Amino acid sequence: MKVLIYSAKEYEIPFLDNANKSGHKVTYTEDALDTDTAIQAMGYKAVSIFSGDDASSIVLEKLWNLGVRYITLRSAGHNNIRIKTAKYLGFQVANVPEYSPHAIAEHATALLLAFNRKIVLAHSQVIRYNFSQKGLMGSNLHGKTVGIIGTGKIGSIMVKIMHGFGCKVLACDLKPDADLVELCGVTYGTMDQVLKKSDVVSLHIPLTYDNYYLIDRKKLALMKPRAILINTARGAIVDTRALIDTLQKKEIAGYCTDVIEKEKGTFFKDHSNEGIENQQLKILLALPNVLLTPHQAYMTPEALSGIAATTFKNIDDWVSGTVCKNELGSEWVLS
Repeated sequence: MKVLIYSAKEYEIPFLDNANKSGHKVTYTEDALDTDTAIQAMGYKAVSIFSGDDASSIVLEKLWNLGVRYITLRSAGHNNIRIKTAKYLGFQVANVPEYSPHAIAEHATALLLAFNRKIVLAHSQVIRYNFSQKGLMGSNLHGKTVGIIGTGKIGSIMVKIMHGFGCKVLACDLKPDADLVELCGVTYGTMDQVLKKSDVVSLHIPLTYDNYYLIDRKKLALMKPRAILINTARGAIVDTRALIDTLQKKEIAGYCTDVIEKEKGTFFKDHSNEGIENQQLKILLALPNVLLTPHQAYMTPEALSGIAATTFKNIDDWVSGTVCKNELGSEWVLS
């Protein structure tokens, strides 16, 4: 099958090439999918897209008219594709529901440790030969209460890591995990209860229409003044305007994130020469109580290998007529 891979990064191409065991005719483009770049898919039966690509209804219609019939996402999240429209048109769509949940949970932990122990500040000082310890006070994680919002594949690993640090773990999930309760002493509660009682809150849920801006002004107001909020899920789970106001007033201690709202056009590119236009991001980057990384949590060989393998497994299943277990949107198939 001829496959066009949008938003192809130099570092992921070797993993994708290695995973293409069936010899599909693959073309890579670093361009993100949008209304302008959809035309590049002419002559291709399948496209692969990443989290920053735009697969809205108008783009999907263009792809369909160009002859594309299959879309495989190189991500677990799929909020960037209009599934209802895709299924109405007749696309088969699949994602990568899991690749290396450890990579994401470990990155969330790294953000927490770096922020809590002032690692970035300390490094910036010592490379200037400033070995003063002023302003470098952190605190023990041991004995703290950590709230985990979402205890799926990634969240459950985050629970285990925090349990290993000797933290008391609270959690909120539609489907509580009995194993986590037994093995890690997790206490499940409502989101409000978790936010009120936690010293650290870590988000591990997908972005859906129901939880868009889930962490809004009211939710942020429930958190402790010294609490740290961690987001390695999706930027729009948190209301950025409310967050900025909360951080500026120092109503929580800090925000550690690997994601932002409206990443398209900003993330995955070097803007060091021309700067950026995202005003909210500029404000966040200027705040001393924010630690932000550029959507890199998935960037481990283990994760990239898993993403590539599942991407081509989805395509192989479609070619062979095998049921693709990662198929999305079956609830929208018209009878």
